[in-house]
Amino acid sequence: MKITAPWLFPPVARATMSALGEAGHQAWLVGGCVRNALIGASPTDIDIATDATPDRVTHLCETAGLRVVPTGIAHGTVTVVSDGDHVEVTTFRRDVETHGRHATVAFSTDIVDDASRRDFTMNALYSDADGTVTDPLNGLADLHARHVRFIGDPHARIAEDYLRILRFFRFHAWYADPTQGIDADGLAACADHLDGLEYLSAERIQHEFCKLLAAPDPAPATAAMAACGALLRLLPGAGSNLLSVLVHVEEAARLEPDWLRRLAALCGEDPSARLKLSRADTARLQRLRDGMESDIPPHELGYRLGATDAIDILALRAALGTREIDPEQADQARGAAVQRFPVTAADLMPGVTGPALGERLKTLESRWIDSRFTLSRDDLLA
Repeated sequence: MKITAPWLFPPVARATMSALGEAGHQAWLVGGCVRNALIGASPTDIDIATDATPDRVTHLCETAGLRVVPTGIAHGTVTVVSDGDHVEVTTFRRDVETHGRHATVAFSTDIVDDASRRDFTMNALYSDADGTVTDPLNGLADLHARHVRFIGDPHARIAEDYLRILRFFRFHAWYADPTQGIDADGLAACADHLDGLEYLSAERIQHEFCKLLAAPDPAPATAAMAACGALLRLLPGAGSNLLSVLVHVEEAARLEPDWLRRLAALCGEDPSARLKLSRADTARLQRLRDGMESDIPPHELGYRLGATDAIDILALRAALGTREIDPEQADQARGAAVQRFPVTAADLMPGVTGPALGERLKTLESRWIDSRFTLSRDDLLA
């Protein structure tokens, strides 16, 4: 099989592979970039695997006029840079000892060693500079079947890095055929190793969870997470039922996937204990959660929160009511978002000052909102 996707072979990748190959070393494009090129998915970062050691890669690439940055020497990785573009180059490795979060590795010259330490069969695919695919572990069959399967023993793969539990569900959301169900052996292994999630940092958990919820339809994967107990371990009080309805609402309203909107549909309690949310994301999540449970009318939502948050709240409310967004309400929210309150503090001074000034402005603003923004400045001041 040959790959023809042009994005897979940028000049920096070709120059790097040429420098290694001319010196007698193996050089393979590997992992997500090969997987996505084969299925016509969006481009990903380009990674190269080689039997050359990092110092050898550095010497050969610098001799070829490329800049090399030692981004992960301890793990056998350097980044090769040229004309503002870059590729990561990693030496073939085999695991010597694993610890659930980190692994002690040794360099190898065998591509099978390198493939065997990866997570899923569809990620253990390699391509040479001509686009010819090498498949050491029968990953092509799984990729074509859209079957996310751990390499070898799922328990062993998870024990090497507990983050693979979350990656399993994330890859199912993005690449699996939902009509075929989730891999039973993989799901059982995830359920057996849930205690390992406690060893993962909030940053790593959020990184995976954000990518999962950004998938076109993450509902089947989150339902599987709920079934094996992983969802409640990460988000106490969470439930997956509302998410599938929300995805339908989004599709009907042509809303782009938004991981935070979907998180609002999932989480029961404050998720900050297990997710490293920024202050802005935390505040927005709270607005969405409060808004979906309130009865604030659409025009007021649009005015106070802006069109994006208002439409997201309407989507969440629609999901709660198992219906689609009312187009008229959506128009009200969007129209209100551009309204500007016509009264200023200067209009009330000097007759009104101090705390009374703030209260008077709030009262007038509420009256103006209730009028659906029809009252003019003169009407409000009369």
